[in-house]
This record gives sequence, structure tokens and C-alpha cells, in this order.
Amino acid sequence: MVPFCLLAAPGLSAQAGGSDEVDAASLRSPVPVPIARLTGEIDIDGVVDEPAWDAIEPLPMFMWAPDHGGEMTERTEVRIAHDDEFLYLSGRMYDSNPGGIRANTFLRDAFSGDDLLSVVIDSYNDYETGVWLGTTPAGIRQDRSLSNDGDFTGDVMPFNVDWNAHWHVLTSRNEEGWSAEYRIPFSTLGFQADGDEVTMGIIVYRFIARKNERHVFPFIGREWGQGGFLKPSQGQRMTLRGVRPTTPVYVTPYTLAGLSRTPVLREPSDAASFWGTERDHVTEPGVDLKYSPSSNLAIDLTVNTDFAQVEADDQQVNLTRFSLFFPEKRQFFQERSSTFDFGTGGFTDRVFFSRRIGLERGELVRIYGGARLVGRLAGLDFGVLTMQTAPAAGRSGENMGVMRLKQQILNPYSFVGGILTTRYGSNGRNNVAYGLDSQLRLVGDEYLTVTWAQTQDEVVRERNALDASLVRARWERRTDRGVWYNFFYRRVGPDYLPRLGFQLRNNFTLYGGQLAHTWMRGTDAKLNAITLHVTGENYHRNADLTVESRSIRPSVSLDFKSTANITAYSNVQFEDIRTPFPVGPVSVQPGEYRFHEVGIDWMLPRSTIVRGEIRTTAGSFYDGRRVGLIFNPTWTVFRYLEVVGGYEVNRIEFPDRGEATTTHLGRLRLNFALNTHLSFSAFAQYNNLDDRTSINARFRYHFREGTDLWIVYNEGFNFERDRGFDPRLPWSAGRNIMIKYSHTFIW
Repeated sequence: MVPFCLLAAPGLSAQAGGSDEVDAASLRSPVPVPIARLTGEIDIDGVVDEPAWDAIEPLPMFMWAPDHGGEMTERTEVRIAHDDEFLYLSGRMYDSNPGGIRANTFLRDAFSGDDLLSVVIDSYNDYETGVWLGTTPAGIRQDRSLSNDGDFTGDVMPFNVDWNAHWHVLTSRNEEGWSAEYRIPFSTLGFQADGDEVTMGIIVYRFIARKNERHVFPFIGREWGQGGFLKPSQGQRMTLRGVRPTTPVYVTPYTLAGLSRTPVLREPSDAASFWGTERDHVTEPGVDLKYSPSSNLAIDLTVNTDFAQVEADDQQVNLTRFSLFFPEKRQFFQERSSTFDFGTGGFTDRVFFSRRIGLERGELVRIYGGARLVGRLAGLDFGVLTMQTAPAAGRSGENMGVMRLKQQILNPYSFVGGILTTRYGSNGRNNVAYGLDSQLRLVGDEYLTVTWAQTQDEVVRERNALDASLVRARWERRTDRGVWYNFFYRRVGPDYLPRLGFQLRNNFTLYGGQLAHTWMRGTDAKLNAITLHVTGENYHRNADLTVESRSIRPSVSLDFKSTANITAYSNVQFEDIRTPFPVGPVSVQPGEYRFHEVGIDWMLPRSTIVRGEIRTTAGSFYDGRRVGLIFNPTWTVFRYLEVVGGYEVNRIEFPDRGEATTTHLGRLRLNFALNTHLSFSAFAQYNNLDDRTSINARFRYHFREGTDLWIVYNEGFNFERDRGFDPRLPWSAGRNIMIKYSHTFIW
């Protein structure tokens, strides 16, 4: 075994200072370092007291924040090891003030200002994807998947908070601090073996909430910004030998029972009672199967798929003429979902969007079943998915499929790939989309991305290949220090229609870019960084090359060492509207508009008991004016209760037309957790644009990973019952209650 102290450069201890002047690569071993094989038994009980742990050298941690490279105020001992089937991690988090250790909640996946011990594992050694597992002194589990090297400048969100996995962790506390022990199955991670050797990238960090202090292994430079410790590419390459993972089969049958009541208008109308009630009940089974025949391949099967336990979407107020985008929350579509990513612009546009499956205009469509296969082989990521839905809303059932390939080339940060999606049924709306993409890291931090996609649709009569295509190019410099930028071009034809994807707007040519400079502050400053941005976008109509939209947005952003952030911006906008569109009860009429707004966004520190964000904006709005406020606070009352609020208000006035409206959107979520097994959440939302309140309440008893009992209640209420309807609307817009039990068998 190679002791981990060899990872530090000569003369550098685990608590080295002045690291701002040292190249990060020099503080990591340039060659992969072996992970020790366990020499004795370990009982995963959260108490790090086995001799097998003491035989392993702790990782050399360094202070990431608040003073990058400064002296750590508390001692942290983290060890990593493996056997044939599992990766193990232990942590002794010593604390000079044990009473100050924060364990604010029992909610899974919650970040409530707790102390943390987390690990990022690039198990496929692809420098791009990984799993992010964490725990708190209360023993809750946090699991997320990472993609795009944790970079927010790409086309999709770089992490997925809705992903869950099979792994085990326990914690304990004593008068010296707290400790944790992880056991992570290799079958959960997946990996590629080179003969008898496996290489992975590893990042470990400890967070001391009351001090906003973070200890990280390995050394990572400040140029990667405040999220640099979540970048798989920055992990220390580490090797394992003689790994022989099992290939378990996870079979999860479920049983669902539910009752629903929906108001229906009587025919013919009865003056005594206009509204009747339609009652329905459901009792049905289903099953999911997960199998990994090898370490780099996973197969998922599902029959009669149901997502009754998924939390309701957050409502949104739409002040634009484009469709709203809602993220995927259903668990079946989360496993290695980044394999299927094929972004075509921004965080929304993509060739494949899994929410198109089993949802039609907000209504659920039964999924008979489907299959997914994902894996990696010699630098090639591949994924295949097919799902069959039932007939709905007068339409036939549909088969939806996607195949995605990504081949690593040149270096670990570059790839070429392709995608094919199909949506077939007997409804006369068959659709096929296909495309090619490539990301190249050419030199240093310079990246070039090019994308081409094309569609064929049974309804659309494509005039030519260009009109049915999307083409895009993007050049960017990825760093959070000094000058960074991106410049982009995109053309979307009028006949481009990916029915299994998401496309915000069509028939345009876009060019624009962002230029920024980030100044890193010294270790004695309260600020971590100051960034100046300027972003510009120009949308032109393809038909006549006239300007459809144009915007210039300068801003200044202040990153505090407390993790708070304040951004002030000014936005100058031009819009040429040719078709009116509604904004609540008022509308924007055709015409050319030039307007200007200013705003301030304030992100509160993430490690405090009360946290959240405040956003304000004011200025002209088309031919009127708008003032807006968004306030999204989170308050951890005590470890059993967390209150999450949300309020958005917009006052919109068009004085020349004598029209005005005020939009209100309110959210309140109460999260109760008695322990890591028993939880209850109630989520209420109100939107005055439809004068309706909805409630989604979910009770969960988590027996163990994969085995759960859910009781889910949903109801909508009509607040404005006399909105021009005759007869008057009923108080309840409908309710349902469902009970779902799932149990995972492992062979």
C-alpha cells in the first residue's frame, strides 16, 4: 500500500497555507494512487474503531473555505478502502465544540445548514460524470448524480438531486465530535476495468456549518469557483485491484390502491344541485427490475409503471410568449440520465426530454412498461430506452424510444456523439429526430461545441433539410478566474419539431455571447470573488432576417466567503411582437418594443438556519411597466420540521391602454421527519391567475432502500367560484388519495 501522505508535495502538510500561489496539479499525485484493500472486518455502525481502519493512512485534507489553503481549525481524518464488492469510507470529524455540531434535519437529500461528510466518485474515470454521496451527523443520506463536469455553462443542469441509489451509511457522535462509515456497492457505482485494475477519480470534503469551513481532498485550485470540489475532473485518480463485484438483481414489485372524486356537471342541469361527483378507484400491481450483468452495464425493466409518489411540480408564472419548462422528477428516468443528454441550447432545449413520456399536456398517461440499457465501454457511453404508453385523450398508444452514443476522443474532456429518438403510434403523428454533437477541449480551458439535429414528422411537410434542422456552434473558456467567455451561434428551422424533446422557440437564427472577468480576493477579504459580466443575444427571423429579440445584460456579482451572493444587473431589451400573447388577464399587442429593467438578486448564506433567495426587478415592460419580487425562504425550525416558503408578485401596468394586473404565486411546504425512516410533507400552492389552490401531501415510511410505504393525498380548491361560470364552480376541483407499497428483493 502507498501511504496517502505521499499525495502531498514535499514540504506541504495537510494544513498547508499560502496555497494560492501553488499550482493545484503539483499538490496531487500525477499518477493514480492505490486505494488500500481492507485487512480486517469492518462493522458499519458509524463508530470508526476497527483496527482495519487504523491500518490505513488518512487522506491529506486542505482548507477550501473560508480561507483557501489556510490552516484548518478542526482535525479531520478520512480514510478510504475497498474489498471485492464495496468501496468504504470513514471519517472522524473532531470538533473542539461538540455542542456546536449542526444536525438540523432528518429529511433525505435536504441541505439544511448541517455539518457534512461527502464524497464525489468519478467511477468510470471519464472526467465528466460522477456520483455525489453525503451524510450529516443525523445520519441522513444525500445522493446526487453529476454530469458535464459540474459546469453550469453547458446545456443541462450539472447535477440531479432526484437520483437515488443503493448504498449504506451510519453515523455517531461523542465528546470529541462525530464520525461516519460508508459502504458503497460497486454494483451501484459501475466502472470499467483494465485487466485487474480499476481507476476512479475521488474527491472528499467535510463541511463545518457554523464556521462555513470546508476541508477538501485533494487540493483543488480557486479558479474552479465555489463549486470546484464537485468537479469529477479535479478528483485524485485512484486505483483498485482485484475487484470482483457481485451482479445483484433488484426486483421491486409494487401495489397501488387509490380513490378519486371529481366534480362533474349534471346533464340535464338540476337547479337544486348543478354539480355531481364522479368516483373512481384503482387497484393495480407493477414491477421494476434492475440488473447489472457486468460492472459497466445496467439494465432496467418496468411493467405498469406508476409514479404516484412523485411530488407535485412547482407552479410558475409565465410572463413570456413561450412554453414553461418543468424538470423531470420520476425516479425511473434518473439512473445515469446524463447519458441521454443532448442539449441544443440553454438549460431547456434538447432532443430528448423524458417528461414527454407518460405526460400529455399536464395529464398522466398510463405507461404499460419499458426498458433501458446504459453502460460504458472503452470510452464509449451508450444508452437505449424504449417505453410503451396506453391510449389516452382519444389518441392511440405510443412507443417512444431513444438511443444515445458518446465516444471520448483526443483527451478526457472531448467527445463525439449521436442520438436517435422515435415516437410512433397510429395517430398520424409519428416523429423521428436524430443528430450529431461534439465537444472538443482544444487547448487549455478552451472548448468548442458543435451540434446538428434534424427531425421528420408525419404532420409537418418539410420543405428542405435545412428547414427541418438545428445547427449550433459554441466557443467558450471555462474557468472562474480571470477572463472567461462564450460565443455562440444557433439556427433553428421552421420545420424542426422534436416531439420527444423540448424546443422553446422555432424558426430563428441566434448569435451572441458572454464576456466576464472574475477577480479572486485575498484570504483576509470578506469577499471570495467579484465578477463583471456582459451578455448579449440577437434573435433574427429566418424568413426575412428581421430582428425578433435583442438583449444586452451587464451585471456585477459579489461572492462572499459566507456563500452569500449578490448580483445586480441591468437588462436592455428589444422585442418585435407580431402575434398577441396573454400575461394573465391582460395581453401584449403586436408592435416593436424597447424596454429596460434593473434588478438585484440576493442569495442568503446556505449554511444558516434561515436561508433562501430574494430577487427584485423594476422597469419598463413592453408598452408598460413592471415591478416584481420573488422571495423563497427556508427555515429549519428544529430537526423534525423544515418550512419552505415561496412568494412571487408582479405588478404590471399599461397606462396608455388603461390596463393593469397583479400576479400572485405562493407556495408553502412543510417537511416533517421524525427520523431517517418516517417523514411527512405537505405542499400547498396558490396562483391567482387561475384562482386555485392545490395541496399535495405525502406520508412515507422508509423501511430500507427500495422498500417504502407511501400515502399520497392531492386536492385542488376553486377560490374564485363565480368567475363568469354558470353554474358556480364547486369548492373542490377534485381530490384523490393513493396508497403505494413497494418492496425490493435482492438476489
